[in-house]
Amino acid sequence: MDKIKVKVPATSANLGSGFDCVGIAYELYNVFEFEKIDTGLEILGCEPKYATEENLAYVAYRTVCKRIGVNPSVRITILETNVPNSRGLGSSATFICAGAFAAYRLHENALSHEDVLEICTEIEGHPDNIAPALYGSLCSAVMEKEFTKAVKFNVSEKIHFTVLIPDFQVKTEDARHQLPEFVERNDAVYNMSRVALLPYAFENGDFDLLRIVTKDRIHQKYRKKLFKNIDDIKKAAYSCGAESFVISGAGSTCLCMSQKPIANDLNKIIKNMPNGWIATELKISKDGTKEV
Repeated sequence: MDKIKVKVPATSANLGSGFDCVGIAYELYNVFEFEKIDTGLEILGCEPKYATEENLAYVAYRTVCKRIGVNPSVRITILETNVPNSRGLGSSATFICAGAFAAYRLHENALSHEDVLEICTEIEGHPDNIAPALYGSLCSAVMEKEFTKAVKFNVSEKIHFTVLIPDFQVKTEDARHQLPEFVERNDAVYNMSRVALLPYAFENGDFDLLRIVTKDRIHQKYRKKLFKNIDDIKKAAYSCGAESFVISGAGSTCLCMSQKPIANDLNKIIKNMPNGWIATELKISKDGTKEV
């Protein structure tokens, strides 16, 4: 096989209490094509300033090729970019997972799925977006030096997911700079006790528990200052029936979970609010990264 088309889903990391270790995948995809060439690198479908060796799709592709000792020359065509940049929906993870998965498949699956997960996590720095982008659904992941392990969970169809995307970006590095160097013990225990039950709540559609396990004390309260009119958006979401409201990844997107569809009603309320917030209901991507 000399050519492959790959699609990778958007993701929301953290889900409140699961800071840097939990994420969920949606049916919103970036699509790429990778083709072996004799020499060099070609990247099509993006601005010239991004068509370089620093492009994350190529970084991941090259890393896998280096691991297995094959020629990394490739033509990458970015066919669809439906996942917005710097919005907390795992855009960078889509590029990383696409490149690593394409190299894995084009070179006869020379690595295991776990090897691909580890390579992608090493490039990204944490597995919260990478694991669900690769595997789909809800994933919890742990990283220990060069070892990364992810476990996939089903998500109840009783839960409706609505993302709220504004017209401003929040860079991950800026969001991380807001966090304190140390966490109070009570706050650490607060989050640990909740993330331990988070997969159960999502698998079973237990809304009483879902409201509790998505609460957080170690990152969202510090990042809020980067978000414009988030309190008004949160209030509107709850008025429409949201059971839980969290920051998606580092933001600027926010995520609601509810027992019924709320996007249409929510858009009627927020359409005249500042910063162009738009609510969209998304389905869960059960498969993650796959060949198309």
